Amino acid sequence: MKFAPDVLILLGGPLEATPELVEAAGKARLVIAADGGVRHAGALGVEPALWVGDFDSVNLEDLTRWAHLPRMEYPRDKDATDAELAAQAALKAGPKSLLFAGGLGGELDHELGNLMLAVALARRGVRTALSSGPTWAFALVPPGLELDLEPGTPFSVVPLSDLQGLTLRGGRWELEDAELPLGSGHGLRNLAEGGVGVELAGGHGLLVVDAAGKAS
Repeated sequence: MKFAPDVLILLGGPLEATPELVEAAGKARLVIAADGGVRHAGALGVEPALWVGDFDSVNLEDLTRWAHLPRMEYPRDKDATDAELAAQAALKAGPKSLLFAGGLGGELDHELGNLMLAVALARRGVRTALSSGPTWAFALVPPGLELDLEPGTPFSVVPLSDLQGLTLRGGRWELEDAELPLGSGHGLRNLAEGGVGVELAGGHGLLVVDAAGKAS
């Protein structure tokens, strides 16, 4: 799987520095650390250009190691998450694609917030993904997206609203101009047979990829 983000945002969720994630991180032209997410910079081999947040989840070691970074510091009592603040800073660079590393797993409310933020960014024209390393989630909005997946890689289409005009190519089970209502599991646990293409006429959701779960 290949993804080349213009901007990489480091969030504080669980992260495994898989080869795919390290490769994607290395292609970003701008790296922003959101609060405690700075701890992932070393594992991914990147140097943040900006450190954003209220700094309530940063340990003393990272405060010392990354003391030279430019900061945008906010009070703890604020009306946006650190991920949102980092995304706002990223949008000033006019990215076409964005990756939240460490955006999956951890506290459920933050994970759900990160997923919906990714969809909101995609609806603004920024191709957006989140990754923990083994697991990736791509925001799915019209007109759709394409991914180059190795044969046997598990993936799922998860509706976050009613999906209209859904066409799916490149999976063991394909769809043609289908309706996928909110709450439907019909798009779950497919297997890639190579490049996967999704066309979507209306609605929004996620394309979730289990990069570590390739079937034998």
